[in-house]
Amino acid sequence: MSTDYQQARAALGLRLRELRLSAPAGRLTGTQLAQRLGWPHSKVYKLENGQQTATTEDLQAWADGVGQPGIVDELHARLRGFESHIRSWRRQLAAGHRPAQDSWNVEVGRSRAIHAWEEAVIPGMLQTADYARHIFLRYAELQGSVRDTEAAVRARMKRQEWLYQGGRQFHALVWEAALHALVCPPSVLVAQLDRLTGVIGMDTVELGIVPLGASLKIPTANGFWLLDDRLVIAEDWHAELWLDDAESIALYLRTWKTIQESAAYGTDAHNVINAVRRALNRR
Repeated sequence: MSTDYQQARAALGLRLRELRLSAPAGRLTGTQLAQRLGWPHSKVYKLENGQQTATTEDLQAWADGVGQPGIVDELHARLRGFESHIRSWRRQLAAGHRPAQDSWNVEVGRSRAIHAWEEAVIPGMLQTADYARHIFLRYAELQGSVRDTEAAVRARMKRQEWLYQGGRQFHALVWEAALHALVCPPSVLVAQLDRLTGVIGMDTVELGIVPLGASLKIPTANGFWLLDDRLVIAEDWHAELWLDDAESIALYLRTWKTIQESAAYGTDAHNVINAVRRALNRR
């Protein structure tokens, strides 16, 4: 969890404690508030100490419990403030994958240049529909989320229209491991590899493949995307990080450029992809 996020959660906890201690009807102990709300005492303790992220329902209950319902808008604003940077999958996928894809489409549509690094999966902007379908199904199973697979696939395919608009540039780096990953049937992966070779040479796409045997200046780690010089989106198992501060953006760009030094382009990239494809055909 990011330091900024934890600090924001701790600050919200301090505010909740302050409201409990300054309740208009008199100071409440943590036990008294927990009993009033029907919560275990540990929940009050965790929220006040920044060890648990409050939900909007938690904040409404807290405001009512301490006798200050008018404060709930402030509490909700605090929550939105730090969740705009850490977007939990639990909340993002509450209504399925399509809303999350729509949010991405808005940000991509605003961008002129995108830099992406993916170490385990083909970048969404270059996925075939079949490949994307298998990715969504696997994540829906993992997260226990609503299965709106076909709507999510359509939204992801629509995003790819960006690649065919002049004045745009997609700089993609992919680790070779992602080309081998059988997160879908071999036949689907073969078609996906064909799609990758097909975009090499497009004037809006610069595709680099980092071979497994390449010398690396830094370890490969989580994938991330830079949208112009205004936003970084990085993915983890529990959440997406949306970072818009200049220091983070500069760090991720340096990271991307460092990884790029190990990448193969053009004919060399073709050769890496084709070698993986031939290995799949021998299966």
